[in-house]
Amino acid sequence: MRARDLDQFRKLLLAKRRAVGGDVNALEKAALHDSRQDASGDLSKMPLDMADIGTDNYEQEFTLGLIETEQATLQEIDEALERIEKKSFGKCVHCGKPLPPARLKVKPHAKYCIECKRREEKGLL
Repeated sequence: MRARDLDQFRKLLLAKRRAVGGDVNALEKAALHDSRQDASGDLSKMPLDMADIGTDNYEQEFTLGLIETEQATLQEIDEALERIEKKSFGKCVHCGKPLPPARLKVKPHAKYCIECKRREEKGLL
């Protein structure tokens, strides 16, 4: 891959990293927010409705799952930036075949070709 192309992908990856990093920070704030009772300023000791507690727990669990997914994406982006530095970017990390430019434009942190990605999803890699 040409140096100019690598530079474009580096810029794209860094921009994506900033965006995902901002998303993670916002999600962490949302997941770690005060309880519904604390947020509303309710000072009474009356217990909250059990349905409200369940909803709060579900929302927090859902947000924590999103954070985990976004952190995995950040890791993949960092690995792609490292591959750019090592001059191995744009090649499947398993079989070494070149990744199609269209695939890299859609998912610049892709590390597998389509065939190897399918095998990886099936647990065959």
